[in-house]
Amino acid sequence: MEQGTNNFRVLKVVMIFLLIMTASCGRRAAFHNGDIIFQESLSSQSKALRLATGSPYTHVGILFNRKGKWVVYEAAQPVRMTALKKWQRHGKNGHYVVKRLKNPVSEAKMEKLRKAAKAWFGTPYDLKFQWSDRRMYCSEYVWKLYKRVLGIELAAPAKFKDFDFSKPAVRKKLKERFGTTFPADEPVIAPVQLFKSKLLKTVYIKGKL
Repeated sequence: MEQGTNNFRVLKVVMIFLLIMTASCGRRAAFHNGDIIFQESLSSQSKALRLATGSPYTHVGILFNRKGKWVVYEAAQPVRMTALKKWQRHGKNGHYVVKRLKNPVSEAKMEKLRKAAKAWFGTPYDLKFQWSDRRMYCSEYVWKLYKRVLGIELAAPAKFKDFDFSKPAVRKKLKERFGTTFPADEPVIAPVQLFKSKLLKTVYIKGKL
């Protein structure tokens, strides 16, 4: 009887281990190259961006698998590649959301996207959110890559003046960056516009805000 009980315990441990491994593999397989990942950044400008756009999602990048591990291509300072686990620590509560095209494209096209994204590595971060390629901010980086490489416009650009600048924290940040005037008619793509894109679907949510 004791031997049977021991065998049952061993079998139970093995089954639990297999379930854990299966779940872990499932999480890794949940991502695809080119998926778009969002978080509420802990950067100094995040609060102002959240208030101006009305969304907690203030930073965005693109997921790619590199040698079996997931990394995020992002326009930070500068445009770079960051390990997913490290990228996660830069967000509030470690929370992030992953979205994907509803109509997927081929892996070959996603490889072209990766190469184009990598070509921008080292580009300085754009503190003034200007619509040029000399400097790059996060959502501009994602938008331009999808538009230019895949021919997909994830969202229509807004204008700088379309956002809410009524909050003191937002006005303070504007003054730091632009002084007394700002480029009201400058085209802008904010993370919230990508997050709400009708071309994307949510495929993974990590934690809670």
